[in-house]
Amino acid sequence: MAYQVEIEPTGDVIEVEDGQTILDAALRQGVYIPHACSHGLCGTCKVEILEGEVDYGAASPFALMDMEKDEGKCLACTATPMENTCVEADIDEDPDAKSIAVQDFMGTVIEVKDLTPRIKGIFIELDEGIDFQAGQYIQYHVPGFDEPRAFSLCNSSNDKKVVELNVSLVPDGEATPWIHNNVKVGARRKISGPYGRFFVRESAQKPMIFFAGGSGLSSPKSMILEQLENSCDLPITLFHGARNQEELYYSDLFFDLEKKYENFTYVPVLSDDDVQDWNGRRGFVTDAANEIFENDFSGNKAYLCGPPPMLDACITTLMRGRLFEKDIYTEKFFSKADLNAENQRSPLFKSI
Repeated sequence: MAYQVEIEPTGDVIEVEDGQTILDAALRQGVYIPHACSHGLCGTCKVEILEGEVDYGAASPFALMDMEKDEGKCLACTATPMENTCVEADIDEDPDAKSIAVQDFMGTVIEVKDLTPRIKGIFIELDEGIDFQAGQYIQYHVPGFDEPRAFSLCNSSNDKKVVELNVSLVPDGEATPWIHNNVKVGARRKISGPYGRFFVRESAQKPMIFFAGGSGLSSPKSMILEQLENSCDLPITLFHGARNQEELYYSDLFFDLEKKYENFTYVPVLSDDDVQDWNGRRGFVTDAANEIFENDFSGNKAYLCGPPPMLDACITTLMRGRLFEKDIYTEKFFSKADLNAENQRSPLFKSI
C-alpha cells in the first residue's frame, strides 16, 4: 500500500510506500527536504504535520521532544505515513542546488589504501555512473549491519563512474572497524545517493575559503577539484589541519594543484608541538587563517568540514573577522553513538 504525502510550501506530492520514510520517498523522487544525519539524531528534517497521521519511528528524544510531537511535528527521516498526509517543511530555495533523485548503485571495490594510520581510501567502480554535486555524500551499505553509514564523496563530480570514500576509524565504533578489517579489492558493494546540501554557491561569484580536518577533507577535496577542473578563476584557499605529518594526507596533491593553478592556495597546519622536520605552519587553522587574511574574511564564502570543536572554532574566528551566517556553510555527520548523547543541542548553523 502506498500513501500520498503533500509537501508544503512547494506543493510537491510524493508516493510513499508502506514502511518507507517520508524523507527517503521524497529524495528518491527528486524532492528536497532539509536533512543531515538521516537517522533521527539531529532534527534537521523536522516537519509539521498539517493533515494526516504518521508513525514517528525511532526518533531521538533529543531531536524530537514529546512537546514537539504534541505540537504536530515529526522527523521526515523516521516518520512513515499511516494515511494520506500533508506536511510543511522549512525549505529555502537555492539557485545553485540541483534536484538529483537518490538512487541505489552497485559497484566493485577496485582499490583500498591507507591514507593515514586511521583513514582508509576506498575506491569503487560503479556499474552505472552517479550524478552528484561536489560536497554531497552517499550511504554505504555495510554487510551485516541494518543501517548504512554516510560518507562524503571525495572525487570530483566530473568523475561519475569511480567514487572515492575516506573512511575514518571511529573509536569504539561498529561499522568502521569492520570496513577497515574486511573490505577487499573485488568486493561488490551497494551505495545510495546523493544526499546533502553541501556544495559551492557558484552564483555568488565570491572567493572561497575551505577549512578541513581529519576525514572532513573529503568534501573540500571534491569541491576544489570540481572548481579547478571547471575553470573557476576565483581565489580558492584551503586550510588543512592535522596533528602530525602522518595525518596530513593528500598534501602532495594539493601542493601540485597550487603550482598548477594561480588562484589556488594550500595552507597545511600541524597542531602537535613535538612534530620534527616540519617547516610549515604550526598551531591551529584558525591562527593561520587570521594571519593570512589579516582578521578580515568579509567578501568570501566559507565551507567548513571536520571535527565539531574545529568547526566551532572556525565559525567563531570567521564571525569575528566579519563573515556571517549567510556566507558560512558547514557539514556535520552524526554517529549512532549520538543517539543517546544527552548533550545534544541545536547548532548555531543548520547542518547542510
